[in-house]
Amino acid sequence: MELQAFLFCFIIAVCMTPFIIKLSKYVGAVDHPDIRKVHTKKMPRLGGAAIFFSVVLGFLFFIPNHSYAVPLLIGGVIIAATGIFDDILNLPPLYKLFGQSMAAAVVISSGVKIEFVNLPFGAPVEFGFLSIPITLFWIIGITNAINLVDGLDGLAAGISSIALLTITSMAVMMGNQFVVIVGLLVLGATLGFLVYNFYPAKIFMGDTGAMFLGFMISVLALLGFKNVTLFSFVIPILILGVPISDTLITVIRRKLQNQPIMKPDFAHLHHNLLKLGCSHPQTVIIIYTLSALFSLAAVLFSQATLINSLVVVSILIFSAEIIIEISQVAGEKYRPLLNKAGLSRSKE
Repeated sequence: MELQAFLFCFIIAVCMTPFIIKLSKYVGAVDHPDIRKVHTKKMPRLGGAAIFFSVVLGFLFFIPNHSYAVPLLIGGVIIAATGIFDDILNLPPLYKLFGQSMAAAVVISSGVKIEFVNLPFGAPVEFGFLSIPITLFWIIGITNAINLVDGLDGLAAGISSIALLTITSMAVMMGNQFVVIVGLLVLGATLGFLVYNFYPAKIFMGDTGAMFLGFMISVLALLGFKNVTLFSFVIPILILGVPISDTLITVIRRKLQNQPIMKPDFAHLHHNLLKLGCSHPQTVIIIYTLSALFSLAAVLFSQATLINSLVVVSILIFSAEIIIEISQVAGEKYRPLLNKAGLSRSKE
């Protein structure tokens, strides 16, 4: 059934996306080029609708009777509806945040919460009433993290596919059938859309796709790794390492520069790789590779001993710091490790 679920959503997305391209142009859901975007012509941006509708059909045919199925579907409908309105009408950020909060509230009310963490050398830490805001922060954070990396052809879809493949694979190892099926449904729909979204893209996923994928990934990560040990809790963070890192750096950079957090800019990782001379496809492949390495680290982390897990995370943090400094994603002057290594830029 797992392979059938994957192929079903893949085929539906492949067949539906050309229709969505025409629909996007008809309703005016197009992305116009500007100074911070790499495309030079108007592009249809309602592609996420193909992913969403493919997954909904997959739910109807393949999802087993499960207590989280209906809340997850309702939350997905809310987040997708918010994205569709935004892709057509360009909603203010607060409106999008409200939609994201409503979607998150639906799944949280069904019992999807981070309630406690087991420490390796002590009693569990109960979050109590903080479990709700912590879970809300996680879902909204990941939803927006995927949205923020959606800046190049195929980038968000590819990163999401790598994350979904990793979460699904680990769910197989843990015997979590519900997460496996849902993960494969979303993965199939995303890869089907990627056929039209990879460079040179014929359509963008827009906020509909980015927010829907971010929402589904955030909830699947919770369902697969909730209420675990402190170190195992790092697993979903590692899987989503690239979008999380880019989002955190973006927030910190904008705060330090006294810019609004929600204001778009052109200093994300993909923008800086392009500035360094990488082509559009090269930049996407580089970030795919980074995402795959983060996901591999998550798998190794889950199978390693405590000491080895710390070694894996330490190496990953060090590598990420080097990448941040080389790509200048935190700013041109931020180069502490490279400066200490004597690799500082010569003054002009």
